[in-house]
Amino acid sequence: MRKKSMLAEGWWDYTTIDEQIMRDAAQLTAEDILQLSRPGFKVIFHDTLESFYLAEALQYIEAWQQATASSPAGICGPIGPTEQLPLVAQLVNSLNISLKNCHFWGMDEWYENGTEVPATHPLSFVKANNDMLFNHIKPELRMPDENIHYPLASSLAEYTKSFDEFRCVTMQGGQGDAKHWAFNDPLQRTGKYADNPPTVEEYRNLSARIVDLHPITLMQNARTSGGGYVVGVPQQATTVGPVETWKAERVSIWQAGNHDNAFGMRLTPFMISKGIVDTAVPMSLLADHPNVEFHYYRRAIKSVTTEMH
Repeated sequence: MRKKSMLAEGWWDYTTIDEQIMRDAAQLTAEDILQLSRPGFKVIFHDTLESFYLAEALQYIEAWQQATASSPAGICGPIGPTEQLPLVAQLVNSLNISLKNCHFWGMDEWYENGTEVPATHPLSFVKANNDMLFNHIKPELRMPDENIHYPLASSLAEYTKSFDEFRCVTMQGGQGDAKHWAFNDPLQRTGKYADNPPTVEEYRNLSARIVDLHPITLMQNARTSGGGYVVGVPQQATTVGPVETWKAERVSIWQAGNHDNAFGMRLTPFMISKGIVDTAVPMSLLADHPNVEFHYYRRAIKSVTTEMH
């Protein structure tokens, strides 16, 4: 039986793994993190926020430029970070790129009252993508509405199928405090998972679905998107799963220091680089994906030291 969580009784999370792994990760310097690159896993530093978000935006352009009528292609993108989204629209318009054969997958959406939240909900990810990206693209360049895919509660099977129908060149993401990508959170300690978290095989078989959100995730989203008003954050969401993630040709994770802390930004690349896979740290599963990148804003890496505030 694994030890209890320090953070949320009744849930799995990174505080339940071997403490030596956490100690080793905490000691990494920025240069140590850079040296974690290995075949199939690349660590990339960006010295300015401008270069960081421009590089993220350019991955949208690079994916969409590969799309043709006979081979439609696209990118799966996050809300968090979001600063790249206006840059994507600006690049599409300035370069006059037709998105006719292009696709976009949203990673997730909030879910409450038995369905996904409407696009009018202030926290809606559909709303965020429209407000910051799609509504700013020239009408004659926009992709057809049917080429934009979200894991909606009523059409999860169709969402999963779309990853077989069209090339997902890149799946981008951030990293949350729960060490997730999208809303692939650690699971609750109930039923068959009361004493041990799911096996890697069990977690890898999870596809797009409705999920209960970890308390850490609720607090993070309240902090980053809701002014700390946690009771305003839905407790469930729909999310892309590992099944769809492994159909993406590349997984690209972007860390500017807004969504996880200095320790978290060390723990997951350490585990991925060393092949330490544990479903209490969902991001660690990417150790088994053949093409993963971690992008960092160098100044956000800081160090895991005591600093009183």
